[in-house]
Amino acid sequence: MTNVPTFLNYIDGEWCASLAGATFDNVNPADTRDVVGRFQASTEADALAAVRAASSAFGAWKRLAPAARAKILLDAAAYLEHHADRFGEELTREEGKQKALAKDEFVRAAQTLRFYAVEAQSYGSETYPSDDAGMMVYTVREPLGVVTVISPWNFPVSIPARKIAPALICGNTVVFKPASDAPLSGLRLAEAFVEAGIPKGVLNFVTGSAGAIGSALVGAREVRAISFTGSTAAGEQIHRAASLSTRTQMELGGKNPLIVLDADDIDRAVDLTVKGGFSLAGQACTGTSRVLVARAIRAEFVERLAARATALVVGNGMTPGVDVGPLATAGQLRTVLDYIAVGMKEATLVCGGEQLKHGEYAHGYFVMPTIFSGVPRDARIAREEIFGPVIAVIDVDDYDDAIAVANDSEYGLAAALVTRDAQLMHRFANDIEAGTVKINRTTTGNLVNAPFGGLKRSSTATFRESGRNGLEFYLQTKTVYRGA
Repeated sequence: MTNVPTFLNYIDGEWCASLAGATFDNVNPADTRDVVGRFQASTEADALAAVRAASSAFGAWKRLAPAARAKILLDAAAYLEHHADRFGEELTREEGKQKALAKDEFVRAAQTLRFYAVEAQSYGSETYPSDDAGMMVYTVREPLGVVTVISPWNFPVSIPARKIAPALICGNTVVFKPASDAPLSGLRLAEAFVEAGIPKGVLNFVTGSAGAIGSALVGAREVRAISFTGSTAAGEQIHRAASLSTRTQMELGGKNPLIVLDADDIDRAVDLTVKGGFSLAGQACTGTSRVLVARAIRAEFVERLAARATALVVGNGMTPGVDVGPLATAGQLRTVLDYIAVGMKEATLVCGGEQLKHGEYAHGYFVMPTIFSGVPRDARIAREEIFGPVIAVIDVDDYDDAIAVANDSEYGLAAALVTRDAQLMHRFANDIEAGTVKINRTTTGNLVNAPFGGLKRSSTATFRESGRNGLEFYLQTKTVYRGA
């Protein structure tokens, strides 16, 4: 516990301690003896100060030329890329993912900032013909005001980047609360904007528990929009708490299926399942968590999948050659182990299912990649989001049966089909109830320049994130009738 660095909030252009003086520690999930940092346990008063600062800064930031706002995004992107190696190591220590993936996340965040710095420059208004020759009718796109950004721990840089960048380039001001389980990477993102010269109050960074500061960030009258990524339960609570004049954008849970029907597709399907289900220790909202397999090929598929899963190397993400890192928190470890216990009563455990506790694993949150077969369609492990390295293999009769099972879910975030049949590809894109549709690709991953979001309880049915569509959430439209 010696020499633990203390990190501050950033409010109204100043790095500052919480008004209450309280802090909390963040530890390395691969070795909990390693304290990554000490962060501010902010209070409602801190959060309200951040909201007020953002509100005060809004007028000047809104009037700033778009090119000047874009330069700040570009300079922040350069800062992230320059420090990607060091920041990536910090991300591995605080969240657990492999070092290469952690560095890539900072590079991806920089790409996001650059995309919006350019894309917003061509985002214009419209004019409309009028029967009155002396009148011009046109629209004006304007920023909303203060935006609250609340991000999760599994992608603590790339997800807030795709929220903050479009918010800022459109002229909004931001209060950013990172997840308490991975606050340092969020701080580095805020730091990049500070180093880029963002005016005071335009971006504010506050750490602390949702219970302590959530109501202020959601309910303050100055807040005009809330962009949240996290659990469905938390997102729905935030959505209900927001006022009618506050926009909400909720990216929530998933129970994402991958469908494989043909024996010729087994090897590709196994590869995609391993990448989509076990990468990041299964801690991705778009992760592959159920595989719908034709009965005739299920035994062969499970055998090959188990062979791949048992060969995966579990360990500290800082160690070269590691395929699966730790779960991010003690709470997530308990959740995953509880679901594995449930699964053992519902289906057949093929491999994994155990916590690693000895030797190099003694002080971390490690679970072996786990596969269940013969999973009933109504089983909890087939229907509930586990958010860990656990895959449920479910038998299906044919394509139509697979679609019925895939769509029989409260979630609709991502789904994938493995096939060489071009007709089936088109049918799948139309039949599947998911906002992100993958064909011969993993359920995970999305492009910076393409829209992202889900259906049903996976997202609010409002605005998509990412791509050009990602600007829409942060803009409002005025219609102007101008006479001669």
